[in-house]
Amino acid sequence: MSHPINLYEAKTNLSQLVDRAAAGEEIIIAKAGRPLARLVPLAVRTEPRFPGLLKGRIAIGADFDAPLPDEVAKAFQGKSP
Repeated sequence: MSHPINLYEAKTNLSQLVDRAAAGEEIIIAKAGRPLARLVPLAVRTEPRFPGLLKGRIAIGADFDAPLPDEVAKAFQGKSP
């Protein structure tokens, strides 16, 4: 792992840092010496996707987008039912 890059330097040299990350290097971005973010290459899919492989095996209910019951909606909002 390389030494952290200061945020200002990262903003100034973003294009070069992205190129380095795309080549496989892990870039750590720091602010005031404290590491905050990691710039890494995107994972490359090794196998092609074939849309529709589960066609006919999955069904979505007619009420999929119906309003949630009150107690469930309140739970999502962090409220007690």
